[in-house]
Amino acid sequence: MKLRPLHDRVIVKRIESETKTASGIVIPDNAAEKPDQGEVLAVGPGKKSDKGELIALNIKVGDRVLFGKYSGQTVKVDGDELLVMKEDDLFAVVEK
Repeated sequence: MKLRPLHDRVIVKRIESETKTASGIVIPDNAAEKPDQGEVLAVGPGKKSDKGELIALNIKVGDRVLFGKYSGQTVKVDGDELLVMKEDDLFAVVEK
């Protein structure tokens, strides 16, 4: 299945964080926090302004982004857990 986001929405796959601390302590899955970084898999065409003009998104496929822990709507596609969220829910793009 392939998802194509509408309007100003993006599809993000969470990037799992380390399950081991710097000192070597392993954090169990039920105690670990949800990761707040992800990779953009798909981007919608943009939203319309009040004048009806299409405003393109500032995000592109492949960007690594930061977002809130509880942002977006979780969906399962082919066994993968993905997030569908608006561009406004994203905090920043992580530059490499």
